[in-house]
Amino acid sequence: MNPESPILLTITAEVSCFCIGDNTKGELPVAARGRELYSAALISKLRIDSAVYFSYHYDMDDNDLFDSRGKDTGTAPEKSLTFFQKLLSVFTNADGPERERKRLLKVVAKQLKNQKYKFYKPKGEEAQPILARLLYDVYKLIGPSRVFLENATESGALKAIIIENFLEDEQREIIEELSEDSIRKRAETEDLKSIAAGLKEQLVAFFSAFDSEKVKSVNSLYNLLLVFLRFIHYDYYFVLRKFDSSLPEGDFLYNPKFEAIHGNYISDDLKDFLEIIALLETGSGWDALFDVLRVYKNQEVINRQDWSKQLKVLAGIKKSNVLLLIIRHVDKDPYFQMKVRRPSEKIVESYLSKVKTQAELTLQRISQEKRNSKIDSLAVHVFGTSAISRLKYYTEKANIAFSKKMLGGFIFIEPLNYLKAFLLDFVKKDLKQIVDLFLIKGKWSTNIMSQKLSDSFHGLLEVSDELVRFDESLSEEGEVGAKIKSVLPRIDRDQASLAQLKQIIRDCNEAAANMIKSGGNNLVALGKNLKTIIDDYSNQSHQLIVNWKELDAVSEGTLKKSVSDVYKKIYYFIQLIQFFSK
Repeated sequence: MNPESPILLTITAEVSCFCIGDNTKGELPVAARGRELYSAALISKLRIDSAVYFSYHYDMDDNDLFDSRGKDTGTAPEKSLTFFQKLLSVFTNADGPERERKRLLKVVAKQLKNQKYKFYKPKGEEAQPILARLLYDVYKLIGPSRVFLENATESGALKAIIIENFLEDEQREIIEELSEDSIRKRAETEDLKSIAAGLKEQLVAFFSAFDSEKVKSVNSLYNLLLVFLRFIHYDYYFVLRKFDSSLPEGDFLYNPKFEAIHGNYISDDLKDFLEIIALLETGSGWDALFDVLRVYKNQEVINRQDWSKQLKVLAGIKKSNVLLLIIRHVDKDPYFQMKVRRPSEKIVESYLSKVKTQAELTLQRISQEKRNSKIDSLAVHVFGTSAISRLKYYTEKANIAFSKKMLGGFIFIEPLNYLKAFLLDFVKKDLKQIVDLFLIKGKWSTNIMSQKLSDSFHGLLEVSDELVRFDESLSEEGEVGAKIKSVLPRIDRDQASLAQLKQIIRDCNEAAANMIKSGGNNLVALGKNLKTIIDDYSNQSHQLIVNWKELDAVSEGTLKKSVSDVYKKIYYFIQLIQFFSK
């Protein structure tokens, strides 16, 4: 730097007004020592040595800048405001932060020496066996709890127990009535609609009892459980093995031989442990929590008296900040602070939603079971069995290929199966014999009624033929099946093919629905005609068919029964099909 620099001249001019050093030690004023003070060489030397010089004569005590906890007070003594300290900052600015860090670490080391908890020796940076003994005592205490509560975090039952711990007697009665067993028992004697109305009223009453205070208490207790679970599931054994590599896991009869180790080995472990114990508080509902856990496991999960003692020990350690100081010293970071993650889970809303959903699902299952039971019963009346399989290609097996591509498939398989079986096994056999008897040999008073009977029967035959053609068209060689086989492999990479396949499936389902509807309508019409015939047979004066005696003779006296049996079978089948149109 130029000796004539305005900056240096300004500095030297100001220096000339003061004494360098302490006059009591014999130093002379600047003016008395000669003009050499202003030389560039001396200014350069002053720049190099000033930090040492001023530190020696004008430095401050460490405790002037930090309080008893080693925290920056933000203020300094009056003497720190002298010109020389200001000048020092000019020459030593680059080293300031590092110097401050070292100063703080000295304070940390001093505080650790003064701690009553001798967990760590700053000289040598060694974690002491007494720290391991503390962790080992905790490890022994929570050992049974770790086993009992291994999967407690995921337990829905435990959440329910915590919530139900706050219920009044009236709410407990309601929750019992909302259970599946209770609803099923009621369904044996009550109509499902009336049960649904009653459940709705009970749910409203149950939900209204959860005011803000109760919700807060429930969530608070659950979050205390999460704190406890984090504490007991801390990996104590992993840390303790660092102090004694021979330590067996879970064997509390073994006498540990803990040795001092370098603090670097457990710095991260201490951070995790410190974060957990920061959440532990004495007298914060532990008995209520342990009562719940006793219900959950049907036994005590921890010795409550020993737990209280351990809590007090940990509270003292937490208050002393000894673990925080150890971490700061080991990591050479005097500014380190713990960031505590306090759990804040809310479980009441999801619990209430689950109660409501379970009650509704129970009703739905009961309704579906009753529906299936009625379907099976009707199928047995019509076919003699509930296991009906007549379709070859419009099947659940075909749907497998569609489901793999995340597509909806054929949706009328069951009713179409029933329709095909009825048309082939009954309409073209038993029903055809009865209809032919009346249409060929019967003498009608009016052709209108006979024409209606003929039209409805032939309508059924047309549906039967259409259904057979439809099913065959879905084979790999059939018109529709070939298209499906061609398009299906391309839908992953070709949107047009995907749209085409979806349209094919829609068309198939629409055709199936139309056949079921047409078949049902023709059966209803035919059933009405047969009912009219039966009624005419029962009248003394026959108004519809005039040759009953002749028809009876042909049927060997079983005509009325045969017609009645056919009518019943049609009636049951119509009821069966109607289950799939609701």
